[in-house]
Amino acid sequence: MTAIPQPLARLINSLGRLPGIGRKSATRLALHLLRRPAVEARNLAKELMELHQLITLCSECFAFSESDPCEICRNEARDPGLVCVVEEPGDLLAIEKTGAFKGRYHILHGVLSPVDGIGPEELKVGLLLNRVRRQQVREVLIATSSTVPGEATASYLAGQLEEHTEARITRLAYGIPMGMDIKYADELTLGRAIEARRNTRDR
Repeated sequence: MTAIPQPLARLINSLGRLPGIGRKSATRLALHLLRRPAVEARNLAKELMELHQLITLCSECFAFSESDPCEICRNEARDPGLVCVVEEPGDLLAIEKTGAFKGRYHILHGVLSPVDGIGPEELKVGLLLNRVRRQQVREVLIATSSTVPGEATASYLAGQLEEHTEARITRLAYGIPMGMDIKYADELTLGRAIEARRNTRDR
């Protein structure tokens, strides 16, 4: 006989499969939901169901959206000649928060990982190349992460784009975070900052 009722145990197991949620966190969340009024649980269940019912992928940039094409791709104020390539939808949201990017996006939904069977086809690389040629994109900003898989993906994309398109290929610059004392920066970050240096006259 278990001390945990089966419905609660099943919820804990389901929550524990979410990224970044361990067994303790899943148990804490499940108990919190159990303590709340039943109407809150029903509303949460309804919202979870609507994720798949109401949200789809934009056929142009592959962002999650309620419409196809998405709001960014439909926005005529956004520059269609500037495309930012990101790994995941969360990266798009992070860039949008800055307000610094006025172009459009292409979401890969992952990075190259031969061990996991993730190749260019799974990342829609061919669709990116076709889009850049079809829309006469003049610049592709590769904004994958600075992890080993992210860098490998960026290198592969740059090679393919340079070979098959006329677009200018750029990469996110990496450097010293605002407010950081330079002596505390790690070697990789400091090295990237030096490589990404720019002329003060270019401001």
